[in-house]
Amino acid sequence: MLKYSLRSLVTFLFSFLIFLSGAHSQNSEDELKINLPFALVSNIEYDIDISLPVKDIALAETHVYIDGVHVKCQLVDGKLHFTHTFKHKSEIIVESHKQVIKQQVNPIPLWLSILPPLLAIFMAFFTKEVYTSLFLGILSGTFVIFKYQGMGVFMAFFKGLFSIVDLYVLQSLYNTDHISVITFSMLIGGIVAIITANGGMKGLVGKLAPYAKDKRSGQLITWLLGILIFFDDYANTLIVGNTMRPITDKLKISRAKLAYLTDSTAAPVAAIAFITTWIGAELSYIQEGITAIGISTSSYSVFLSSLSYSFYPLLTIIFVALLIFKQREYGPMINAERDLEISKVSVLKKGNDSSQIEPAEDAPQRWYNALIPVLIVIFGTVAGLFYTGWDTNVWNDGSMSFMSKISFFLGEADTFKALLWSSLGGMLVAVILTVAQRILTLRESVEYMITGFKSMFNAVLILILAWSLALLTQHMHTAEFITGGLKDFEISPYMMPALTFIFSAIISFSTGSSWGTMAIIYPLIMPAAWALSMHNNLPHDVALPLLFNVVSAVLAGSVLGDHCSPISDTTILSSLASSCNHLVHVRTQMPYALTVGGISLVIGTIPSAYNVPLWILYPVSIAMIYFVIVKFGKKV
Repeated sequence: MLKYSLRSLVTFLFSFLIFLSGAHSQNSEDELKINLPFALVSNIEYDIDISLPVKDIALAETHVYIDGVHVKCQLVDGKLHFTHTFKHKSEIIVESHKQVIKQQVNPIPLWLSILPPLLAIFMAFFTKEVYTSLFLGILSGTFVIFKYQGMGVFMAFFKGLFSIVDLYVLQSLYNTDHISVITFSMLIGGIVAIITANGGMKGLVGKLAPYAKDKRSGQLITWLLGILIFFDDYANTLIVGNTMRPITDKLKISRAKLAYLTDSTAAPVAAIAFITTWIGAELSYIQEGITAIGISTSSYSVFLSSLSYSFYPLLTIIFVALLIFKQREYGPMINAERDLEISKVSVLKKGNDSSQIEPAEDAPQRWYNALIPVLIVIFGTVAGLFYTGWDTNVWNDGSMSFMSKISFFLGEADTFKALLWSSLGGMLVAVILTVAQRILTLRESVEYMITGFKSMFNAVLILILAWSLALLTQHMHTAEFITGGLKDFEISPYMMPALTFIFSAIISFSTGSSWGTMAIIYPLIMPAAWALSMHNNLPHDVALPLLFNVVSAVLAGSVLGDHCSPISDTTILSSLASSCNHLVHVRTQMPYALTVGGISLVIGTIPSAYNVPLWILYPVSIAMIYFVIVKFGKKV
């Protein structure tokens, strides 16, 4: 009887679900609906669709009005489609047969798009707590979005609160690139934990120790490693920071200084080197700008020509070397160097960080147990880049130069696959070396590996919140608000590189993404700069160097903004790899970054636009950097 009753109940529920599904399908098919973007911002052109009932409705029988004005539509895939820019509160009316629907649209003022990143940044500096700051920044944006959708304050707050999790966090995690960064970071954490436990890290420290006899040589080795691992900024920060941390701790170099050395030899090197994970993205962004302009030159040629104007990345590398050579610091870095504890992360005291793992009892200190896995990651990444981007036809093409072929392979390569393969390979090799030498059992090795995974949780949480905020700034068109100001002023074409540098830095600072900034700015600023040069009747041989300068300014400004932003992923990873308090890293790095940025702008970018020779500008810039360090720096 019970069996019969259960069967009947299941049959009834199944039939009822089918009925509901069919009814819902029928209702949705017969529904006339206006599909608006989740966040609708003023002065931004949107593509809007109107879902039509399944009934055969001719285009002429359906009419769309906005504020009483008839809107011309196209029928695309069974939906009405039109584009419109909302500048104020409007009403959309759709008339179809006997159905008439109305919808009020209240666009968000574009200037409000700057609120979320600014709030997050200011809160981070004032509260000294990055998690809450990022969360409140996102919440301010989601609240504004729902408030302008017509909800009350109470409902907009809670809808905005819940959308942080069910929309922005989830969409950030749906991004395979983001998941790749998280996985790569965890694998690096696992490698560090294993090579620490098996004594390899201690052995490597002992091997490098004779060369790192004091603070100067220790920082110099860190600087050199940062330049040598040039192919990827993520790999650079995680490998250099984790490898050098025991050495710099022993030499009484603060975690803040290690984080600065790591961060300042990551993006600046990766941005201008010929064989990096950046090159493919850079070339594709530049190509979009070239296509819009319509000039006959390759993106790689433009990139190479722009390198001579890359003042900020080049001067940053030189600035770091001069700081090391003179052994001087200024700004908040002085306090960090004098009090080595203030920049250490709080989790160290709780014993949850991989740097607190001690070598297993009686573990031999063999340096190659640490070096081999790290080299696997380095050379494995390079090999993975060529493997994923390889094309035999291109390699056999005699009309292409060797560097053009290299750039093509890197442009076609799957960066994150290469990083994941190499880091997984490095971790497996670390486990095999450990177990084969009977330093640890397989179970113990896995337990240490999981401990390394756990050590990355705090950084992963910050990354997820930073990505969610970046997605919100895309929805609210923060970049368009900033770049829109550039178009509203009549400016000299010779000032375009300087303004481009400033605007790129501001956007990168606000969004925390140098790549996102380049993706937005290159297609916009290159045609604008070229059109401005043509409008002022500049000769081709004058306009082209200006264009190269603008291309370089986008890249340099993006890196500067990325260095100063507390919501930048590379800045976060630098703090993570160095086990440095993130906000301390941001505060101590910013004065140095702004110093180099100011010199790059005033002595480099602006005069070079007016055709002052580079062989004069670079020595003068370096001399000014030296003067600042000697004048304001203090021995620590």
